[in-house]
Amino acid sequence: MRNMPTERVKSHCRGSAPASRWVSRWATLVGERDGVLDFASGGGRNHPPLLARGARLAAVDRDAGALAALDPRVECIEADLESGPWVLGARRFAMVVCCNYLFRPRLDLMFALVSRGGALVYETFARGNEAFGRPSNPDYLLRPGELLDAARRNGFEVVAYEHGQQVDPNQAIVQRICALRRADDPGPWPSVG
Repeated sequence: MRNMPTERVKSHCRGSAPASRWVSRWATLVGERDGVLDFASGGGRNHPPLLARGARLAAVDRDAGALAALDPRVECIEADLESGPWVLGARRFAMVVCCNYLFRPRLDLMFALVSRGGALVYETFARGNEAFGRPSNPDYLLRPGELLDAARRNGFEVVAYEHGQQVDPNQAIVQRICALRRADDPGPWPSVG
């Protein structure tokens, strides 16, 4: 796998936070011109390693101000991912990335956005994080094995999974997964229309 120098990743980022190491690690799965969706993108901190690979990047978030500040190469989709209509229709992406966001009622729909042979790269806080600060509400913390269960329920092959304490840059309890939809996956997939 090819790793980009940290300085290069930071220099492309419009925000002050560097890209997630988890996303940067798995960005190597993205080919030039592959469609990638950053789900609940916020300020786009994870965009630099994906754009550096030549991905056609789309970002969906409810914060119009954050979307307006993104790199002009990014397709911006303003949407309320929790209570609004599902604006992504039947679109599919070679990779869906989601970091530091959890809304369980639409978790399966996020998996459904991944095309055959594509990847879901997900990283967010897990139970036990309340000892380190926010988020501490269990509605926003993954249960042990929850991403593994969701990947299997949706027919994905788990490539990598981690659950535990992160110490750099901040202490937190996180859960991470990289999971692939088989290229020959016949479905049925959850309806996204």
